[in-house]
Amino acid sequence: MTTAPLPVLEKPLVALTNVGVSLGGRAILSGVTATIARGRVTALIGLNGSGKTTLLRALVNEHPHTGSIRFNCGHDHTKPYPEAIGYVPQRLTLDARLPLTVLDFLALTLSRRPLFFGISKRVRAKGAEMLARVGVPECLNRPLDGLSGGQLQRVLLALALEPQPELLLLDEPAAGIDFKDQKKFYELIADINRSLGITVILVSHDLNMIQVHAHEVLCLRGGSIQCQGTPAEILTPINMSLVFGAEVPMFPHFRGGA
Repeated sequence: MTTAPLPVLEKPLVALTNVGVSLGGRAILSGVTATIARGRVTALIGLNGSGKTTLLRALVNEHPHTGSIRFNCGHDHTKPYPEAIGYVPQRLTLDARLPLTVLDFLALTLSRRPLFFGISKRVRAKGAEMLARVGVPECLNRPLDGLSGGQLQRVLLALALEPQPELLLLDEPAAGIDFKDQKKFYELIADINRSLGITVILVSHDLNMIQVHAHEVLCLRGGSIQCQGTPAEILTPINMSLVFGAEVPMFPHFRGGA
């Protein structure tokens, strides 16, 4: 009697093994071992100072690290690093004395020539296309420092999606957004994940959003992994008390609800 071979599981996009980061002589991350599933939304949660932003920056080589961070990229999953990684920071500090429009800001990346030579029709059309993708086409000619928090984050997201990344890192992207617009922003992230297949790592304190939109949850406490699994497995009173050190209120959310 013969048995069918077991299916080969797809490699994770990122595999971290015993990763450590020290800054200023202080250990920020220690012994971090985890996997990031390809094509999924992984939420990174933990107290402030637990190492979430440091982990994101280690993934883009902004912080030197010990241990191993291995990428399995490309169609054949053999490339050691993604061709492009998109990054949306928690906030962008703007100098109001620098009178940039949104188009000017995008052109700094899209154009090879200095802004004082003007912006070509090609760059203008590309900028309009990028903003339409994230739902703010009306912002193209607006002053950058006059945007709302939600509009600015969408502009940064548009920039992070060009060229289309294999991995998108979002560091508390809704932190500066009005509460009424946060739901729409997270729905946009989920739609980008579904429609483009982009792997997303999202730092957030909104556990109720994570219940709705994340596929995996990675918990950090004191620079080390506390737990990893699906939202149903991880977002329990016991686990949340281990991660945050106190009871965390959770409210039921329903996919597709109003």
